[in-house]
Amino acid sequence: MNTPTAAPAVRISDLHKSYGTYEVLKGVSLTAMDGEVVSILGSSGSGKSTMLRCVNMLEVPTAGEVAIGGEAIRMKRTAAGGQKPADRAQIDRLRSNIGMVFQSFNLWTHKTILENVIEAPVHVQKRPKVECVEEATELLAKVGIADKLHHYPAHLSGGQQQRAAIARALAQRPRVMLFDEPTSALDPELVGEVLKVMRTLAAEGRTMLVVTHEMDFARDVSNKVIFLHKGVIEEEGTPETVFGASRSERFRQFLTR
Repeated sequence: MNTPTAAPAVRISDLHKSYGTYEVLKGVSLTAMDGEVVSILGSSGSGKSTMLRCVNMLEVPTAGEVAIGGEAIRMKRTAAGGQKPADRAQIDRLRSNIGMVFQSFNLWTHKTILENVIEAPVHVQKRPKVECVEEATELLAKVGIADKLHHYPAHLSGGQQQRAAIARALAQRPRVMLFDEPTSALDPELVGEVLKVMRTLAAEGRTMLVVTHEMDFARDVSNKVIFLHKGVIEEEGTPETVFGASRSERFRQFLTR
């Protein structure tokens, strides 16, 4: 369980992201404290995945600031008037505190599940392989696929692959977990097994930012819910406030759809 600190685990301030003349994010701000689960909701194209990917600089914001654990990512201006990271070593260091789970699993197909999970701890974090294998084995048991250690991703169901991806992210010992629609690529009968693991992580006090269409998960597990619409935060608050007394007509329409 993460120990609360004064600085937010993640702070996004006035974030903008444009692709040419198309502005995807129009000045969004978000704060997640240690141990909080923040669910990010919105229709397709609202900017939710882009905002999440800006946290670990998989997408570089056009303007605005991202801070991890109180440390702002240093940026510098570009000739085109945007910005880019000023210190690649800082990005690599901060990324080691962030675990990300993607829609499409992103497992290395030529490596076994165990090899996938220990790759970053061994080769990026330079931790002892014996220690990493032991921890990976425990993590795969935690997500319910201890018997798949030596299987390749192609031999696993989509739900099993996504649980392996969660174990791989956890193996980095991250301060923050990012989930980008982790159940959207799964058959409906496999969604529950992934959400069960995520609920367990939330109950343990993991700091999680979750882009999701799973309304029950967002309602039951989140400390905070954010609704993005056309690149702006249209609604935010506790699940009780957002789902029970939303002031946003767009969010009410979103729920009915």
